[in-house]
Amino acid sequence: MNVTGTVAGPRAEPDVRDQRGAPPLVGLVWALLVVNSLGSLGVETVVQVPRPILQMITMGSLGVAFVLALLLNPRLRIRPSAFLLLLSLLLVVGIASSSFLESGLGALIRCARLAVFIATLWLLTRWWDDGLAFVRHHVRALGAMLGSVALGLVVAPGIARPADFDNRLVGVLWPITAPQVADYAAVVAGLTLVLWLARSSSGWSVVGIALPAIALLILTHTRTAIVGLVVAVPVAGLTLALANARARRALAVTALCAGLIAVAFAAPLATWFQRGQDEEALSNLTGRQKVWDLLLAEERTPHQQLFGVGLTDKSFAGLPIDSTWLAVYHEQGLVGVALVVMISIGLAFTAAMRPPSPARACAVFLLTYCLIASYTQVGLGDVTGYLLHFVVAATLLTAAGPTVGSRAPQLGCQLEPCSVTRLGSDP
Repeated sequence: MNVTGTVAGPRAEPDVRDQRGAPPLVGLVWALLVVNSLGSLGVETVVQVPRPILQMITMGSLGVAFVLALLLNPRLRIRPSAFLLLLSLLLVVGIASSSFLESGLGALIRCARLAVFIATLWLLTRWWDDGLAFVRHHVRALGAMLGSVALGLVVAPGIARPADFDNRLVGVLWPITAPQVADYAAVVAGLTLVLWLARSSSGWSVVGIALPAIALLILTHTRTAIVGLVVAVPVAGLTLALANARARRALAVTALCAGLIAVAFAAPLATWFQRGQDEEALSNLTGRQKVWDLLLAEERTPHQQLFGVGLTDKSFAGLPIDSTWLAVYHEQGLVGVALVVMISIGLAFTAAMRPPSPARACAVFLLTYCLIASYTQVGLGDVTGYLLHFVVAATLLTAAGPTVGSRAPQLGCQLEPCSVTRLGSDP
């Protein structure tokens, strides 16, 4: 429910730049944020670049993104956003826990990175609305990353599918792990399919974007991303089904084909999903369960339970945590987990209250996909690609409206409307 209080008084005249929509440089800022979320470890590349240089590129991209956002929005016009408010509170928790240096000085550096990232998002809220601009920015940026992966597969197929990594596709022009490639491919394919179902893109986009992305996804052999895509697209399609004949037909055909494939190819599909692992490896989720048990068994002080140990490299006992919820619990404690739950529930509730639209369907896809992936991937407590997916969902659930912080063109004091809105919404 929206609770809106408006102060009577003359309204400031709208900014001409707002009427023209977001400038093209907003897309560049978003692409730089995507670059900042790239990793720098774990993959052999065609040209070996020292890790410090890779880190300088990723960290430098965030600094450039912030400067560009500030130049685009020099008067600091922003939209109220409960999503970013909760994300800012999560940052505060991270700073409070990291200040004890239990995770070393790197924790404070990670907090500074998250602070600049959130500040950049606040500056971009001026152009947040319920349109599809940020969806297209996101697809273009992730598509460019996938293009580099595909080029690497052509240039160095042996390195791009290393035998010691079960022949799973990785990025070799920039070090991108198989799960990260799968995440990009699933999101690009899913958003493209949802836009086609919503009649917001042509069939050529499915052929030229979604199908190649699905091919790359299959080559990564990443089960979580595949399950997320297979579940999230139909869920998003259901939000369109009542008002969209194409969505109804596509869902019916998909359900029929999925049933036939499951019956006819049950054994080969099961073998493919096992990836040659035995029952023990499958039961402990490729070793994840052992790390999770160790993390949960760790003795913690009341302060550590509430606020965590500070931002880390998302590992415990030298092994990756690979769970959003346990990573947030480890780093930002129960308070951080509560904030992430509030963000997730708030966005889901806002999406449920919106009428059917392409923007709502894309937001539902992203939320469903991220919640599925959160079980075995980290992301919502720090700067990652998964957090960017959530940000795109928040932009899609933000209704167009006035911004605050602007200066009226005429003399005198102008009072803007002030509102308290639900998560992802706008005044």
